[in-house]
Amino acid sequence: MIKRHIGQLSMARILLAEDDDSMRNFLARSIERAGHIVVAVETGTKALPLVASGDFDLLLTDIVMPEMDGIELAQRSANLAPQMQVMFITGFAAVALNKKDAIPGNAKVLSKPFHLRDLVGEINRLFAA
Repeated sequence: MIKRHIGQLSMARILLAEDDDSMRNFLARSIERAGHIVVAVETGTKALPLVASGDFDLLLTDIVMPEMDGIELAQRSANLAPQMQVMFITGFAAVALNKKDAIPGNAKVLSKPFHLRDLVGEINRLFAA
């Protein structure tokens, strides 16, 4: 993993896959302000080659996206970067529940709307020193 320590927290490299432009930009800025490095893309198909680089500690992905949904992205990513953590963000909790068996075992799911404090808190817990 490519974490750098900042006090009690480790700075993580996060790959954000979110198809909604305003949500993607807001999340990326907010997570960066919390001290992490974020690379943001709008589709799973754009995220997958980045995952293959092995440079990320966390895949933060929406579940419902065009081209490739977040669950397929996470499944394919598990083969490319098995050490990478996965966290889903979704406005479609029912979709997440219906595909629960397909979600990787260690993945977290945050349902929209969520408070930014909760998201940053979850990320910080994953990478606490």
